[in-house]
Amino acid sequence: MKYLTLSGGEAVPALGQGTWYMGDDPAARDAEIEALLTGIDHGLALIDTAEMYGQGRSERLVGEAIAGRREDVFLVSKVLPSNARFEATIAACEASLKRLGTDRLDLYLLHWQGSVPYEDTIRAFERLKADGKIRHYGVSNLDLVETQAFARAGGRGMQVNQLLYNLNQRGIEWDLLPWLQQAGIVTMAYSPFDGGALTANGALRRFAEARGMTSGQVALAWLLHRSLVLPIPKAAHAARVKENAAAMDIEFGPDDLAELDALFQPPSGPEPLAIY
Repeated sequence: MKYLTLSGGEAVPALGQGTWYMGDDPAARDAEIEALLTGIDHGLALIDTAEMYGQGRSERLVGEAIAGRREDVFLVSKVLPSNARFEATIAACEASLKRLGTDRLDLYLLHWQGSVPYEDTIRAFERLKADGKIRHYGVSNLDLVETQAFARAGGRGMQVNQLLYNLNQRGIEWDLLPWLQQAGIVTMAYSPFDGGALTANGALRRFAEARGMTSGQVALAWLLHRSLVLPIPKAAHAARVKENAAAMDIEFGPDDLAELDALFQPPSGPEPLAIY
């Protein structure tokens, strides 16, 4: 298993599992649970979910999957901006814990910016930490200005910003990613295959096949090569999870990285934050 280190000093799995849209189809439930368990067994022991996903169905699926395996998992969930006031955040966390069948989250994120002052949400996060219901907190989908505002509001314990980041979506490299790296804050990269656009990309497929890889493995290995970047691919079948896990063993040389930069160019200036 490979790890990276949070700014607070804790080592976490370097490759995780996303769960957006998982739990929505009862007919897929057994395969999805098998996929999550296969991921844990292959080192993808960080599982990311959210109260928003399927209105709690994803959390219930994850809770069923990790029953009896809780100590093997670094568990992440998120609170909606509409629930981000102090008392509502506490209640939302407790509801997530109940659906997940656990007494604590390892990481709790504000899902995106809303109208609630960050101070209110941070105060709730700190209370939840003090009560042992969460161990760390962070944010999701915040641009540089808002990430800095969250830190100034008292969120200096922020461990993660979960962001859309992949070979096709590189806008954060202009300013946000360097700031996070300098601050020691992990970028949790969601949609690492860009919603399937990368796995269908002919140029990337040719690059991958020339090296005995799949397009998905290249996309993940490229992210794993970046400092303090933690991809969270979603895979609903065990075979795909195993394919993803193999990306941890891929090493790129300078020529490989230069070729990928030529195929998927980094930003030449600031860009609005991309969000799915």
